[in-house]
Amino acid sequence: MQTPSRFQDYVTLTKPGIIGGNVISVMGGFFLAARGDFDALLFIATLVGLGLVIASGCAYNNVIDRDIDALMRRTQSRPLVQGRITPAATLVFATLLGVGGFGLLALGTNALTVGLAAFGFAIYVGAYSLYMKRHSEFGTLIGSLSGAVPPVVGYCAVSGQFDAGAMTLLAIFCLWQMPHSYAIAIFRREDYRAASIPVLPVVRGIETAKHYILGYILAFVVATLTLSLAGYAGVGYFTVALAMGVYWLYLGLEGYRARDDEKWAKQVFGFSILTITALSVMMSVDSSLVPNVALWTTL
Repeated sequence: MQTPSRFQDYVTLTKPGIIGGNVISVMGGFFLAARGDFDALLFIATLVGLGLVIASGCAYNNVIDRDIDALMRRTQSRPLVQGRITPAATLVFATLLGVGGFGLLALGTNALTVGLAAFGFAIYVGAYSLYMKRHSEFGTLIGSLSGAVPPVVGYCAVSGQFDAGAMTLLAIFCLWQMPHSYAIAIFRREDYRAASIPVLPVVRGIETAKHYILGYILAFVVATLTLSLAGYAGVGYFTVALAMGVYWLYLGLEGYRARDDEKWAKQVFGFSILTITALSVMMSVDSSLVPNVALWTTL
């Protein structure tokens, strides 16, 4: 196998898959608040600035997790584990990314947006990576807060205020993170067990995790529909959210009949990505087409 180049290793440190997923959610929040009034400079500052902040957090996480990464099969090839990049060099790289990201957000957006980005960064790097991930089954819940910040950043960059719409977005993406993460923990539980990471399926068992997955999916469906019922999105978004949510709920229920828990968990995980991507896209599309009227008043 060919050894990755130094450039490829530095890109790997930023976890491009995580950045890509968050970029889509940032766009959803941004266009939801913009309602068709597009500010290109604000959009670029928000997207690139937060992307750099997320990349910085992921690089710091690589340094923090290098000991447990060496114990997990899926992470044993990471640059720090293999010694291709030093922790010191990674810290410098992460710091430069963070300074650039926060600087761009400060210059191009508003104080609330910078504060929210800093909050998400602190939760992910500090509370989650440094402590909760290793010491508590509730680490997933704490980590979900940081994962839910990007769409709220996009929203508040436009609106300049943390209102009911921002709170609803935070709830939607927090709730989505939980079944998504528990599903990963089920089909990768041996990795987590090897690294002594106390995720729910390892601590309390897969059957308990199935209960939590179903409960969080149900709460997620309610939260997603609230966005239209309160007037922040329209009928198109509502229809997609309902259809995706109901099918994801069906998959959650299928867990009680599953003969292969790993296969089932991968289905739940895969559909979770499709669901949040579809909703983020519909936030972007539908919000520019609807008046600011609560859907419940038209029902």
